[in-house]
Amino acid sequence: MYKSQRITVIIPCLNEEQGVEQVLRRIPEFVDEIIVVDNGSTDRTAEVAKGFGAKVIREDVRGYGRSYKTGFGSATGDLIVTLDGDHSYPPDAISYLLEAFFHLDVDFLNASRFPVRRRQSMSFKHKLGNLMLSFAMSILYFRWVRDSQSGMWVFRRSILGGMKLISDGMAFSEEIKIEAIKKNRLRFAEISIMYSSRLGEIKLNPWRDGFYNLWFLVKKRFS
Repeated sequence: MYKSQRITVIIPCLNEEQGVEQVLRRIPEFVDEIIVVDNGSTDRTAEVAKGFGAKVIREDVRGYGRSYKTGFGSATGDLIVTLDGDHSYPPDAISYLLEAFFHLDVDFLNASRFPVRRRQSMSFKHKLGNLMLSFAMSILYFRWVRDSQSGMWVFRRSILGGMKLISDGMAFSEEIKIEAIKKNRLRFAEISIMYSSRLGEIKLNPWRDGFYNLWFLVKKRFS
């Protein structure tokens, strides 16, 4: 527990046996529950995660958002922390994010990768695409968001009941932030973190996923 709050960490994984081992080694001891959602891996991801005491849930329907929604359904913590299984987000920053969460007195805290401190961590193409999507989201929803595509968040599990989350894919990352910022009763904030190069196979298709996420932003805004 952390300040009387039960903490659940959720990690979606697809063939991340190399990265998830490094992530789980660095998870703070105060975390009460670790859920690894295995999204149809063909490597040793599930075996490695179980070896570190994580609860492994198999989700055979592929999709980043689908994995998270499956994980949310099994979470029991008061607060949920998310990060990827590729070791690109810092697990040892969880206490830093929780301190910021309580200090800012928010319901949803987004861990922004910007400014990128390690040049090799993100290519110029990915950096430009992320900035364009964040700018588009900020314009469409009248709220400045520095990193709409970040996959590391801290939020109260209780707010999930009021969210309409429909994306099963990569657009889920921006959708959950949209749901948080468009509800006036929820308090949203961002704080910068250190972002690193991922371990293992790259699964993101920057052009396909980038254009789809832009389309999703517009569709959700006007639907």
